[in-house]
Amino acid sequence: MKVAYREIEGRSAGYWFAVIVCGLVAAAGVGSALYMRAQGHHVTGMNNQIVWGLPHVFAVFLIVAASGALNVASIASVFGRSLYKPLARLSGLLAVALLIGGLWNLVLDLGRPGHLLAAVLYPNFRSIFAWNIYLYTGFLVIVGFYLWFMMERRLNPHTHSVGVLAFLWRLVLTTGTGSIFGFLAARSAYDSAVLAPLFIVTSFAFGLAIFALVLLAGFKALGRPVGARLLARLKSLLAVFVAAVLYFVAVYHLTNLYMAGHRGVESFMLVTGGVFPPLFWGGQIFVGGVIPLLLLLRRAPQGDVGALARTLAFAACAVVAGGLAQIYVLIIGGQSYPLQMFPGLVVKSSFYDGVVHNYVPHWPETVLALSGVAVVALIVLIAVRLLPFLPESLEDHVVSAHGARTQASGAEGGEPLVRT
Repeated sequence: MKVAYREIEGRSAGYWFAVIVCGLVAAAGVGSALYMRAQGHHVTGMNNQIVWGLPHVFAVFLIVAASGALNVASIASVFGRSLYKPLARLSGLLAVALLIGGLWNLVLDLGRPGHLLAAVLYPNFRSIFAWNIYLYTGFLVIVGFYLWFMMERRLNPHTHSVGVLAFLWRLVLTTGTGSIFGFLAARSAYDSAVLAPLFIVTSFAFGLAIFALVLLAGFKALGRPVGARLLARLKSLLAVFVAAVLYFVAVYHLTNLYMAGHRGVESFMLVTGGVFPPLFWGGQIFVGGVIPLLLLLRRAPQGDVGALARTLAFAACAVVAGGLAQIYVLIIGGQSYPLQMFPGLVVKSSFYDGVVHNYVPHWPETVLALSGVAVVALIVLIAVRLLPFLPESLEDHVVSAHGARTQASGAEGGEPLVRT
């Protein structure tokens, strides 16, 4: 039995309503970017100290999630877990869409996107920002070929090789994104080598959570069945990733507490920093960590697809909400804490030395940030209508038979023989 893929018809009123809404939000994001460019920096909630606002929070979240969304395809092609193979196409599509949505926010938030061309033509390879330009574009190209090899039968034998390259590239990409902050020694909250592995682990959790939500919402809207076996695997995998994120967050903060120069910013983030401690403890730890673990580790009735789907959906929503809180605390909180220009010395001037800056995002930033999410949804909606990314069924007998056929036939697509 082979897994059949089929594009959606896309003729329903609900489909066109979603496309139109996403298109309008994306257009509103462009309008917001033009408005901020014409009016100046003062129409935003940012200031001379907080120069990365809400659009950057959403951009970093989407870029990190893009790497993690490809994890399902990597498990199938690189590690030979054939149970996940029917989901590989959707995994690659979502990875590309999330990265484009994140870059959409970044480029429009630059103020003058044309300056990006200067960074490409005259790169400064001593800057991690310059390296990330090539990491992002390389990721799009590699995943594009990865999807082509998965969807073209004649190229299936080479899927494993391209999958390995995509897997390694996304690890480097997420390391580069984390290093943007880890290399900023001037900011006490950023100056840590732990941020690179922390970003890799968080990408697994964010990407899988978004993938699960898209899968459940899409198959429910289309009336296509999903079996309990696949949902149980996704549920267990997400629990492992959430637990790993909590572990690395603990390592990051314990490391900072151990270093005397970072104890001030740790006190600010965890106890005295106004809105940031509630966001950290309530949003990142409780909503994004404790609640998902309690939901995912709870034993659901065996074979109850509805209970598994609800549990996975609620846990994934909590992971996404906690992830946004985590990136907000890191980016905004890290900038709000005063710069330590000369550690151990008192600096006095008229330029707000030692002052904690407040930040409240204004409507142009909020609209621009949401437009990146709309772009992701728009890409997915159009792609699944034009090309067969979605399987017709993911019931237990379909994915189980697919796994057995993969082993018996020598692992279709050049994948190694494994027991599912």
